[in-house]
Amino acid sequence: MTVFRALLVITLSVMTACSGGERRVEQGTRDGILHFGNGTEPQGVDPHTTTGVPEHHIEQALFEGLVGKDPETLAPVPGVADRWEISADGRVYRFHLRENARWSNGEAITAEDFRWSWWRGLQPALGNEYAYMLYPIRNAEAYATGKLTDFSQVGVRVIDLHTLEIELTAPTPYFMQLLDHESMFPVPRKVIEKFGTPVDRFSQWTRPGNMVSNGPFRLTEWKLYKYVRLEKNPYYWDAANVKLNGIVFYPTENTITEERLFRSQQLHVTSSIPLDKIPVYRTSRSDELRVDPYLGSYYYMINVKRPGLNDARVRRALAMAIDRDSLIKNVLDGVNFPAYSMTPPGTAGYQPPILFKFDPEGARKLLADAGYPGGKGLPKIEILYNTNEAHRKIAVALQQMWKTNLNIDVTMLNQEWKVYLDSRNSLDYSVARAAWIGDYVDPDTFLNMWITGGGNNDTGWSSAEYDDLILHKIPAMHTQEERFAGFTRAETILMQEMPIIPIYIYSTKYLIHPSVKGMPTNLLDYYAFKHIHLEPET
Repeated sequence: MTVFRALLVITLSVMTACSGGERRVEQGTRDGILHFGNGTEPQGVDPHTTTGVPEHHIEQALFEGLVGKDPETLAPVPGVADRWEISADGRVYRFHLRENARWSNGEAITAEDFRWSWWRGLQPALGNEYAYMLYPIRNAEAYATGKLTDFSQVGVRVIDLHTLEIELTAPTPYFMQLLDHESMFPVPRKVIEKFGTPVDRFSQWTRPGNMVSNGPFRLTEWKLYKYVRLEKNPYYWDAANVKLNGIVFYPTENTITEERLFRSQQLHVTSSIPLDKIPVYRTSRSDELRVDPYLGSYYYMINVKRPGLNDARVRRALAMAIDRDSLIKNVLDGVNFPAYSMTPPGTAGYQPPILFKFDPEGARKLLADAGYPGGKGLPKIEILYNTNEAHRKIAVALQQMWKTNLNIDVTMLNQEWKVYLDSRNSLDYSVARAAWIGDYVDPDTFLNMWITGGGNNDTGWSSAEYDDLILHKIPAMHTQEERFAGFTRAETILMQEMPIIPIYIYSTKYLIHPSVKGMPTNLLDYYAFKHIHLEPET
């Protein structure tokens, strides 16, 4: 189905809902059903094979890890495990699972379910792009990369039915934060093996009627390009405190259409807001607008295997030819912050190195030094972006800046989300828009993705020194000062080589209906759906 047809279907459904006399928000608030704008059609809901934010939202409602997050402080809170102990040296964690933890089919969850799930997540044949999230565990990296074939040597041990012990290679300050990431979620072995092998990607086990999960909600319906419907999971250990009866996630790539859906009371929450609508809501409906700090970076990835772009001088020239202040002021309505590093400044107290600035003259010199004076002879560059009006406006702005400042003619290519992801993963692009939202509050979440062969390193770039810092030296450091010095060195390498071009630091920008309660803002834009509830307006 084309995006146009999908939007037409959504529009017609809105018209139908309106003609019925009762809008989704009114009915949903009464019945405890949250109507949630989710950005795009999800690639899937298998937590070991997806990486996008739309998928993340649904999986956070369907699954639960050993621990969760407090939606206000982001501090770890009990999940499937109700308590744990950490050794004095910070290397061994012992988790005690709740005896009443259940899958959505009523079967008990055991420590073995976690051990097997992490075994699956580390299988090279699965192609889990988040496998590196498990690398702090002893020998996990060696197993995932084929250097070790005996999983019993990986630091995951079942002590008994409800006790799991994890041994790390070195103390990892953010390890508890990782346990609430989808890559650490348990998945149902019996169901997965019923519908294929453990390493089948996007198999039928995730379809409605087949899927078994362990979170506060379970999957009941999935209409492609229309909605994904979840209902409250009666077997969830804390079901008595889950206030919503269900959630409906809608693919809303077109932010203009999404804002109309919100305005016509068809959505409780949007994924974004058209930039030109922000002043309107600030003036007249400020209680429905949220613009808050967000631990995320918007950047352009560069395929360093492409002719011309395989020269770091060309990549640095492209970065230096972007006027970020003008972009934010004139295109992004002033709600973001210019980025000159991959890691947002201030992440857990870390300040990244700033190695370049807007410098058109310096950019032209670098381009000439690389053999392309005045842009002459530079192979064709095309900006790839997924369907979204803001992405298009940014691409147009950069296209004009590169023409003005470097005399480079750049074309643009828009693709639907799934196709766009495939193009990135297969390096079938020259320059592509991308974004990364921190999975935990530490510089590591922004820097470990660029290791050689990393599941999210879709640039073709590789550095042995960078790999050694991120994978070995920094994890062995004992103080925050040492770690930050290591991250500074790693980020210096990254910014000198420039396989990515930082554009801006995110802020959250979305609309929320006043009836939605229990959804506080936080740096990770994390939603604990089990705590959200709906109250009719008085």
